[in-house]
Amino acid sequence: MIANVGTVDRVIRIVVGLALIAATLMGWIGVWGWIGLVAIATGVFSFCPAYWPFKLSTRKP
Repeated sequence: MIANVGTVDRVIRIVVGLALIAATLMGWIGVWGWIGLVAIATGVFSFCPAYWPFKLSTRKP
């Protein structure tokens, strides 16, 4: 895995992921909110599989 997620992108993914999980646990949204786990994982590991096939990267060279 080559890191392709930059710092700002990582922070946004983790914050949004936590917000989705919190909203799910509070009953504000349905079970689809658990998709926040994917956002958190991509932020923590600095790798987004959706970026890979398109050779995209938000990291600074």
